[in-house]
Amino acid sequence: MKTYRVAVLPGDGIGPEVMEEALRVLDAVECKYGFRTERTACHVGGAGIDHCGKALPAETLAACEAAEAILFGSVGGPKWDALPPDERPERGALLPLRRHFGLYANLRPGVCLPELTAASPLKENLISGGFDILCIRELTGGMYFGEPKFYGERDGEVVALDTLVYHRYEVERIAHIAFKAAMGRSGRLCSVDKANVLTSSVMWRDVFNELAPQYPEVQLSHMYVDNAAMQLARKPGQFDVLVTENTFGDILTDEMAIICGSLGMLPSASLCVREGNTFGLYEPSGGSAPDIAGQGIANPIAQILSMGMMLRYSFGETAAADAVDAAVRKAIAQGMRTRDLYTAAAGESLVSTRGMGDAVIAAL
Repeated sequence: MKTYRVAVLPGDGIGPEVMEEALRVLDAVECKYGFRTERTACHVGGAGIDHCGKALPAETLAACEAAEAILFGSVGGPKWDALPPDERPERGALLPLRRHFGLYANLRPGVCLPELTAASPLKENLISGGFDILCIRELTGGMYFGEPKFYGERDGEVVALDTLVYHRYEVERIAHIAFKAAMGRSGRLCSVDKANVLTSSVMWRDVFNELAPQYPEVQLSHMYVDNAAMQLARKPGQFDVLVTENTFGDILTDEMAIICGSLGMLPSASLCVREGNTFGLYEPSGGSAPDIAGQGIANPIAQILSMGMMLRYSFGETAAADAVDAAVRKAIAQGMRTRDLYTAAAGESLVSTRGMGDAVIAAL
């Protein structure tokens, strides 16, 4: 029986309770598809600070190094907001993990199921039948990692500085992933930039245009980020695969999440190639939601689907990953709704975090 090593990092807020449901679903999948996972649970984020003094404790990093994939919950909350910025859960844990492992490609599926169009803030006539978008975000370059950074006084004035920098190789490697992803879907790829203002975006666009002839099956288009934000709200179904740089991707994927109906529905995978294998950190797109933590009402689907992406990309368990996706769709089709999705429409059943996990397991 194949065994895969997983570092499990539940984190803060609703992280532990949605992670529990994802692991229950993983238990069921393992039984059905004949593999097992060896799991090491570790503190991270605020929990890491509280228990070990750091958002990313040394023992947590060591467990991640020994693993073949990281299943991540969510971090942060007002309890730790008074800490210096670099010591807070988000900047002290997630960004260092991305940097340490070189997790440069973030894949975020934005799927609005036909049954959930009423939960979207968009008018139903704009999203009739739902939509299915894959956003690919470059994850280790741009302003978040660029140097120098500065916040202080210069020439008698308070100045804050962030640096937006990209190297050509960083753009090339994310471009190849985007083109290949588009080949596996409808063959439509939209690259999002701000080439009318930013020099880094000029290079970004040049690289995509230069690589396009290598992928004749793919129809490449370009769109400025401000227009892309508007078009996502106006007609999301026009997109299939979106690709963009780090900061723009951070913003657009959150917009994409909410127009799908709920942040609780969207998984993500942050990937790199490590020792010839696809190594990834898999996490829900939403935050730690401390306002509802411990109430048993959080939506675990994004965490469950993130676990399914782990099976697909890091372990190559495609049939099991397909089964997880199908089970989630079946549970939704049967009317199961956590509070974030519930509209009191006919056929809907309001369920708890545990109840949604039960529904997915039953569908498996």
